[in-house]
Amino acid sequence: MTEIRTPLRRRPAQRRSAERVQRMLDACAEILDEAGYDGLSTTRIAQRAEVAIGSVYQFFPDKRAVAQALALRNLDLFVERVTRLMADGDFAHWSDTVGAVIEIFVDMHRTVPGFRVLRFGDVADLHLLDVSADNNTVVADRLRGLVVDLFGVADSAKLARVLTISVEAADAVLKLAFRRDPSGDPEIVAEAERLIHAYLAGRLDT
Repeated sequence: MTEIRTPLRRRPAQRRSAERVQRMLDACAEILDEAGYDGLSTTRIAQRAEVAIGSVYQFFPDKRAVAQALALRNLDLFVERVTRLMADGDFAHWSDTVGAVIEIFVDMHRTVPGFRVLRFGDVADLHLLDVSADNNTVVADRLRGLVVDLFGVADSAKLARVLTISVEAADAVLKLAFRRDPSGDPEIVAEAERLIHAYLAGRLDT
């Protein structure tokens, strides 16, 4: 599985510094929603977060690094919600979680600041989360870890391949859903769920 490196120049050692970094990420998310990635700059982040520009550069070398940190925060939130779903739900098989996982993604797209634009980093760089793997592969790897840990499934190349294809397919169809409707066309979202369920049927013996 991929090992993600932190985009921070240095980790905040004190609570006040950690809170300042989170304000920068919050500011980044707001600016992305208002002006897109092209409208993002370290100066605007500093102004919106009400910190000195030097504070931004103390932790981040450029706007890409701030976007990377925000994308990683998005990924952590997504994985946290999916973990809770898988741990608390009554599912006969891990593939039964597909619909609920897609619902989590759609809800984040609608409600989490900056997620609509950045998602897991594609707007900035297809390799924003990890230089050695594309963003969707990183997401698939995190989901694979949950399946292995929470459902007792044996890890394998087949599981990795199936989850990578599932994430790629769902990502493409959900992008279409949000192009058709800013809130996500419900019929296309439903088709995404059906597509992934149909793909998984008969391909998994775990």
